[in-house]
Amino acid sequence: MTFTSRDRVMAAFAFEEPDHVPCWLGASPEFRTLAREHLGLADDESLSVHLGDDFRRVFAQYKGPEGSSPTEYLENPDATYRTPFGIERHGYGYGQPLRHPLERATLQEVHDYPWPDPAWMDASNIREEVSQWDGQYAILGGDWSPYFHDLIDLLGMEAFFFMMYDEPEVVDTILKYVVDYYAGVSQSIFDRAADVIDVFFIGNDFGGQTGPLMGEKLFRRFMLPHLRRLVDLGHDYGLKVMMHCCGGFAPLIPLMIEIGLDGLQALQPSARDMEPSKLKEEFGDRILMNGCIDTQHVLIAGTPGLAREKTRQVMDIMKPGGGYVCSPSHDYLLPETPIENVLALYETVREYGSY
Repeated sequence: MTFTSRDRVMAAFAFEEPDHVPCWLGASPEFRTLAREHLGLADDESLSVHLGDDFRRVFAQYKGPEGSSPTEYLENPDATYRTPFGIERHGYGYGQPLRHPLERATLQEVHDYPWPDPAWMDASNIREEVSQWDGQYAILGGDWSPYFHDLIDLLGMEAFFFMMYDEPEVVDTILKYVVDYYAGVSQSIFDRAADVIDVFFIGNDFGGQTGPLMGEKLFRRFMLPHLRRLVDLGHDYGLKVMMHCCGGFAPLIPLMIEIGLDGLQALQPSARDMEPSKLKEEFGDRILMNGCIDTQHVLIAGTPGLAREKTRQVMDIMKPGGGYVCSPSHDYLLPETPIENVLALYETVREYGSY
């Protein structure tokens, strides 16, 4: 059987061994520019083909009020801008919030807050974008839906932790409004284009370097119902659901499996209890794992030789039985990552990734 990239990815989701370990490339615009220049490539698509990326991603377009775009200012390190949730941010990428507009809000003030409208995102472009790949790649779609991050930006981290105990109804209500928006955006996308999308890709970072940002009891109480809602939404449209989640969050993985999450992306082996061998043994036949090539100590601080060595070690652990996508342990390769180390990663997958 000749596998397309899409076949390869969907076999991995089914815990089957395809022809080759699938690959994922997540990289910042700055890194992509540097890599293209280094390799003499014309565009991002040429870079994805060169490195063997088996995924392609499509996005709805923002058509809402001026000044509240979720992506317009991401590449401007000096920008101050407002998100759709009314959070003022400053700095490169997603920047930092300048204030937390619901930090001291009452329940009535939460209800009265100017929440965004899912109709601000327009999905009419997606079918045409997907058509350029002619069914060859696994297509990621739906809204990123970082509801935990937005909750923290609206409340502030310290206030959030106190309010889970002191004012849980306020936390629940904010989360409902935030997830209502994201679910509405994704439903609009799927109503138009679910038949050309394979994976509903979402992102919430529930882990830090030394472990989860909250315990299992609080996670089940506050976060899991909303994650379940998004997972169920994707499944209702026949899609796999994969979540980006950084850091150490191993104690939460059984809860994610419990609600039917299909895949985890950007697994970070240098975080606590996230060693590839441990993850494979405990969860390797129940949830797809995407990542495990250490960005912190190997790709940024290491050498091409170390990148090859660690990539081969990880594949030896993770690839038996399928259920694995090889990629860096962070979705956004930063411009300070040596290009030679990244090339060594993908060259090693090509050389040793066959089943």
